[in-house]
Amino acid sequence: MTQEAVRMTRQGKERLEEQLQYLKTTRREQISEYMGKAIEDGDLRESAAYDEARMQQSENEAKIAEIEAQLERAQIMNDDEIDTSAVGVGATVVVEDAGGKQRTLEIVGSFEVDVLKGKISDTSPMGQALLGKQAGEQAVWAGPKGDVTFKVISVEYR
Repeated sequence: MTQEAVRMTRQGKERLEEQLQYLKTTRREQISEYMGKAIEDGDLRESAAYDEARMQQSENEAKIAEIEAQLERAQIMNDDEIDTSAVGVGATVVVEDAGGKQRTLEIVGSFEVDVLKGKISDTSPMGQALLGKQAGEQAVWAGPKGDVTFKVISVEYR
């Protein structure tokens, strides 16, 4: 079974690697200490603290496996492969809506999304509408209240 590549920025990959390192070291240690204290308290059959520690351990290991799988499939474009005149993963894009309001967005891989910081996924409807567009072109995507049109003001890679 072939798994699809996970597109991400170089910075996104570095953040994932840092998070993985934290989960494998610091977080595992914290959970181990918590579990040790729960074991010291006695009867594990009725220990809510022990059950909680086991659940945290399970969630942590699942997150580690998820991040490792993403990193194995990571696809980062080399700078010389990127058409810097068009919107792609890693681009910072200034768009303007029909009312003249401008927004700055960064196109990122799906795990890097942070809408409050203007980071949208390349697989989101808006992200897909922007992919390949150049400054001066319009992008249309189906929003919750109907079609939304944006004009691309600028495309920049950092």
